[in-house]
Amino acid sequence: MPGGRERHWSSRFIHRVGDITAHASFGLTAAFITLLWLFSGLLLGFPAWWETVLTTVTATITLIMVFVIQHTQARQQAATQRKLDELLRALPTADNRLIAVEAAPDKELDDLADRNLTHREQAVHNATPQP
Repeated sequence: MPGGRERHWSSRFIHRVGDITAHASFGLTAAFITLLWLFSGLLLGFPAWWETVLTTVTATITLIMVFVIQHTQARQQAATQRKLDELLRALPTADNRLIAVEAAPDKELDDLADRNLTHREQAVHNATPQP
């Protein structure tokens, strides 16, 4: 990935974890480990500590994956937003107030939403029925 080395090592690591866990083979591996865990429990008679270990491992993995997903989605969303901003800059008829609108105050976002709703209503009202 171009520029990947310039990112912080932790960001690269988290994205690598996200890439690995996104593959179907990882899901199959997790299912296999779960079945192995279940069969081992059957063989051992499900000792008292069995549920505690399962709950602890599951909660730990879930917590880690929440942060992995949050980090990767936030970075991808920021990159997508920059691309959209560049498209707005490139279009001569685009409303430049929309560039980086995600950082605008709530009132400005509400005003833009109202304006867009008005434009949509006018477009629907003026549209001719399709045969």
